Formats: sequence, C-alpha cells, structure tokens
Amino acid sequence: MEKQWFLEPFGTDDARLDFVITQLPCRIGRGKENDLVIPNLGLSRFHAVLVQDISGQIRLVDENSTNGTFVNRHRIEGYCLLKENDIIHFASAEFKLRLNLVDKSLMQPFDEMNTMLMSRVMPLAKIFMPNEAEFDELLMGRGLSGAIQPIVDARTRQILAYEFLGRANHPHLPNAPIELFTMAESIGRELDLSQAFREFGLGKMAPHVKDKALFINAHPKETFSGVFLDSLEHLRKSSPELDVVVEIHESAVTNIAKLREFADRLRRLEIRFAYDDFGAGQARLLELADVPAHFVKFDMSLIRGLHKASERKRRVVGDLVQMVLATGSVPLAEGVEDEEEAQLSTAMGFKLIQGYLTGRPIPEASL
Repeated sequence: MEKQWFLEPFGTDDARLDFVITQLPCRIGRGKENDLVIPNLGLSRFHAVLVQDISGQIRLVDENSTNGTFVNRHRIEGYCLLKENDIIHFASAEFKLRLNLVDKSLMQPFDEMNTMLMSRVMPLAKIFMPNEAEFDELLMGRGLSGAIQPIVDARTRQILAYEFLGRANHPHLPNAPIELFTMAESIGRELDLSQAFREFGLGKMAPHVKDKALFINAHPKETFSGVFLDSLEHLRKSSPELDVVVEIHESAVTNIAKLREFADRLRRLEIRFAYDDFGAGQARLLELADVPAHFVKFDMSLIRGLHKASERKRRVVGDLVQMVLATGSVPLAEGVEDEEEAQLSTAMGFKLIQGYLTGRPIPEASL
C-alpha cells in the first residue's frame, strides 16, 4: 500500500476542498508565500510548517505563531509528531490529518512483456525509485561523506564534543540526509543507510576527535535491534578508547522496558546515550525520567527565536530544562544561531550548546 497524506478542512463556510500534501516541507499561514494559504486573520503570516521527520512521520512545527498551533486540542510548543486522524488547529482553522491508501494489488503484472498494467491513480514514481543502482553504490561506500559539528560548554564555549552528520557527494544522489532517508524508506533500506553513515563516521571521522566525545545517530527503527547492539559491542572491542554517545530519536522511545534493557547494555559497554530531538511535550519527559539519559538534546524548533518567543513558550522551555536537570541528565540546546538565543539558553539552565553560532559543521575534506 502507498500512502498519501492530506488535510481535511472543517470550515464554517462549507468549504470541503481537501489539501493534498504533495511535498515536504509544506508551509502554512496567512501570507501568499505559503504552500497552504489560509485567509484567516487569526493566523500568523508564517504560522506553521510540516516537515519530514527522520522516523518517517510528519512533524508539525509551530513558527512562533501569535494564536498558536494545536494538535488534538493541546497547544504545541516547538513541534509534534503527527499520526492519522489527528485534529489540527492553526489558530481557529480546523483540519483533520487523513491518509489515503492506494492498493498495489490493483496492478496486474504481465510477465511475458516485462510490463505492468497499473491503476491510473498510481504514478510510476510510487513504484520505482530513480537511481536505485546509485543508491546501492552509496551503501557500499561510494559517495559517502560527512561532517562534524562542535558541541560546546554553554558558559565557557569550550568544545567538549562533536556530532557526526552523515552526508553524500554521489553525483546522482541528493546530498541532504533527510532526502536520502526518504529514498531509503521507499525500498525498505533505512537501516542499511543508517549503518553505512555510522560506519563511515566511526571509521573516517572519529580518528580526528580522539580527545572529544563523538555523538552518533541511530535510526528509530534500529534502536533496539540486535544487529545495532552487536555493532556497538564490536565498536567497543575494536576502539576501547573511543568516547561515543548514541543519540536516540524521541519517536523510538515508546517502550520503557526495552529502553531500560538498552541503557543497561550501553552501560556495560561504557557508552553514553542521549535523547535526540526532544520537544514533543512534557508528558514524554515524565515517561523518560524512568530511564534518564546522559544528555537530552532540545530540538531546534524550541530554541530557534527563543529570545523573541512569547513569555508562555519561554516559561515552558525553562520548566522543561529544570525537569531534565532534576533527572540527572544534561540539557543541550540545539540549533543556536545568535548570541541572544545562547545567552537566554544559558540563563535557563542549558549546560551545552550546539549550532551555527558556536560552530558550523566541518566537512570531512576540511579536517
């Protein structure tokens, strides 16, 4: 089955035209520059944006709107991962997130001609991934690249660690990791891509940062897999001196029992871990308090423009920072781009900062 997301409006003017989400990011607001323009004075000019999350879900980000963005009647601060049938309000404009499924069984193969008879509603792009051969080359190492970004002490600005960021420089493939993971998802190879990036980072980039911790990412679908855990055990045996921090995407943290087992195994391997992209809400933090991470990385949607945000949002972020500290974890502000954001983050209690202000990603060729 192929999925097609769309927003079903519930307006007082009986307007029933569904908005099909054909591409991400998808910007929403009152201004004509947006992908979805809602001529409602309650909306901000640039109100919110829908983006692709690495977990495969749709991420709804509020752009510091005046009258708020709500999911299932709860106002979001920063972002929220969406699921089918969620009720979304952009100020007073109400929508339901719906999903159309297209059945591949409607397509009838015709083996003798090596062709396929298919439904008119199914575009070829939904069946065949362009450049699949080149994608295989990437997984084998051709065109893999990466960068490392500094993570600094919030007060002294001293570099304490780096995060490895996967990239690609294959001539026939996109460079951005989110686009590559979208391609990988279409053929069920997200875990292969994640592993290829990680092995490249540990093999090519780690030797340059031996005296600092190296943050590496795990795809949400592989977090608790035996293959992933075995690879970390192999890493520890082959590089006993390497200080590694594994970043766990927030969408993967749904099973406390598995999370506790995962943390215990990492502790035996002397590998620390971090909760990444934190920002979906306080309830998730209370759940994660049962298995405290060494670090909690606040998503950039919470940090971006924080010094210009409403007093309500700043109070919520500040309270979350204090709760992270109370669990014994180290809060990290991600996506800091100007000095005002950095100073406010530090005043709120953030211990670490990552962003363009304190260090842009350093590509492999520049190391």
